[in-house]
Amino acid sequence: MQGAIQVESLSKSFSIRYNKSNSLKSKFVGVFHKRYREVVETFWALRDIDFVIEPGESFGIVGRNGSGKSTLLRIIAGIYPATSGTVRLSEGSRIGAMIELGVGFHPELTGRENIYLGASIHGLNRKEIEKLYPAIVDFSELGHFMDTTIKNYSSGMHARLGFALAINLNPSIFIIDEVLAVGDEGFQKKCLEAMAQFKAQGKTIIFVSHDPAMVAGACD
Repeated sequence: MQGAIQVESLSKSFSIRYNKSNSLKSKFVGVFHKRYREVVETFWALRDIDFVIEPGESFGIVGRNGSGKSTLLRIIAGIYPATSGTVRLSEGSRIGAMIELGVGFHPELTGRENIYLGASIHGLNRKEIEKLYPAIVDFSELGHFMDTTIKNYSSGMHARLGFALAINLNPSIFIIDEVLAVGDEGFQKKCLEAMAQFKAQGKTIIFVSHDPAMVAGACD
């Protein structure tokens, strides 16, 4: 059976630059003095990662800060390109991702405007968004704040709106990166119940959390 997500020999590197300067004078001085020269270091965030996630599976990822979890999710979501290796998604997959608070939201727009913007980016037309809008607001429980600019939202409010939008876009793959940690206990429970229903529909979840009990309860 073809996996919902197949990751093969995946690696990702970043270039870290020291003594970087656009000044012609600094570059000239660097020719004669080594300590002023720009140094480029290659940092490998991921190396030779392999796994397969089957359709309908809830897949947990745990690890220390800086171990590459978020980088991996960004590559699967298509935000970062891989340095080498491949990520294959099952045909027709639609990804819903909550990888970082506020990503995809414009701080100067209201909650309402951001819902329309976010849904349109995922290919929905205005009529489809209007139909979906009440369910998103209801799930987020932010009805009184829809006409408030996002820059005035707390981190918990960001999480509520982001999760409500992502889960209601009806993705086949749902990626969640630690963002539930900023929500209150009641909202976390609501999100976990929604994830369980999502999984029961045969859809796929990738879940990152520093809470082992939450991962054990939510993931296969």
